[in-house]
Amino acid sequence: MPKKRNHVRTFKPSLPATSLNPSSTSATQSPKSVNELLANLRHSAADPSSSRSLPTTSPSVPPAIREILQIPETPSPVSRRPVRQRFDINGRRLPAGPAPPRSWLLKQCAQENVENSLSRSSRINYSSLDGTCLPDSPLPHPGSLIDITLKSLAVDWDVHRIYNQYHLYFIPSHLKSALIRYVGLASEGGISLSDLRTILVPPEGVYGDDELDSQAISNSGITFLDLSASMGRSLRLKDILDLLFNNSKATDVVVVEEVQESWEAANASPSPPRLLLPNLTHLSLALDPQNNREVSWKQLLTLSSKLPTLTHLSLAYWPEPCLTPRAKYSTISAPHGQSIPYGGTTIYSHSLDHDWSEALLVLRMLSNSLYELEFLDLTGCAPWFQALQRRDGHDYVDWSGPWGKVTGLRLFAGWTLGAEAMVSDQVAYTSAVDTAKKVERHIRSMRAGKGRLITVERDASVT
Repeated sequence: MPKKRNHVRTFKPSLPATSLNPSSTSATQSPKSVNELLANLRHSAADPSSSRSLPTTSPSVPPAIREILQIPETPSPVSRRPVRQRFDINGRRLPAGPAPPRSWLLKQCAQENVENSLSRSSRINYSSLDGTCLPDSPLPHPGSLIDITLKSLAVDWDVHRIYNQYHLYFIPSHLKSALIRYVGLASEGGISLSDLRTILVPPEGVYGDDELDSQAISNSGITFLDLSASMGRSLRLKDILDLLFNNSKATDVVVVEEVQESWEAANASPSPPRLLLPNLTHLSLALDPQNNREVSWKQLLTLSSKLPTLTHLSLAYWPEPCLTPRAKYSTISAPHGQSIPYGGTTIYSHSLDHDWSEALLVLRMLSNSLYELEFLDLTGCAPWFQALQRRDGHDYVDWSGPWGKVTGLRLFAGWTLGAEAMVSDQVAYTSAVDTAKKVERHIRSMRAGKGRLITVERDASVT
């Protein structure tokens, strides 16, 4: 049976009849068409009695014909309002448009003040961290597609660290090193420990039972770890130790439990800690020169003792070697009323007393741990260049022994003289350049054919 269709009829409400003309007999008036409305407009425009006047434009006539026909001259157009030019205090013309808001000016002034304070009121100019990259580092060619892609990824890192956190680990190993460097330089606070775990540590449950071994195998292609501009800000050396040797604590706990259960396990030696990056050879711990923070040489010695296979190391802009930097201004009162320095280095040890004993001790311990080192970057470490050539008893840097394989050494000052450089800045820069020369001669005379040839990268002499 076909369904019945109920047709609903809608009725439009009728407008109330209004009379336009009181004398008209009809209550309604038929609507006019568009053509009729246009005709009425034409008639009203052509009517001379109409008050509406359309603008008339007279055609232009050459001046000679205008004189013959005695046509009056066309009135000149009304001049526009003159544009007021704006100038700054130096007399330079400002761009067109309204003045910038006051909030923009305050922000710009604050930024200029910060830049001036960081650059010592334009007296010196710090070098960029782009020049502190270690040689033979697996970075993409500048301007290539991979380089542009990784830099754009680093600029928007705040977004990718959240929305792509489960995919970043699967980036090829030869690109992870460049990504870590770019993120550290592009981010405002540097790369964090959680970011490193996201890139280097696989998500939970990816490799199953053999997760530790598979994790080391997957990271075996990473030989370069660049943490420039992140040390002292978002990272500490203790965090790097926990990241690289994250399985040592768990291994020790298992061994202790076995010793408590049976005496047979007492003779078994504990398994060595598993390294997250087993083939790591290049390590950059460069600090940001404009945001210098505290770093621990004691933790560096601990890290170096566990990484004896390092061949390239960057300590750019590191402070002078000292095991207790916070005790530099502390003293202890002696029984006879004298004040004894609490630490091994005081504020006058290097300048007045010429005492470099603690710095030489730290450098000797570092060289004994990193005996495979081939390249050392000490850019910006000019205040303690002298420790590289001094000797205090048995404490000195042996360039023909533990560091006899070093063939490359960077001794750049890390900053250049600005336009408003003072005399003290010029003296400090000249002293840094001269000390770098002396260190180069000292190393070559110490080796004297017993070690490899060394190339010292340093600033040119000041003329």
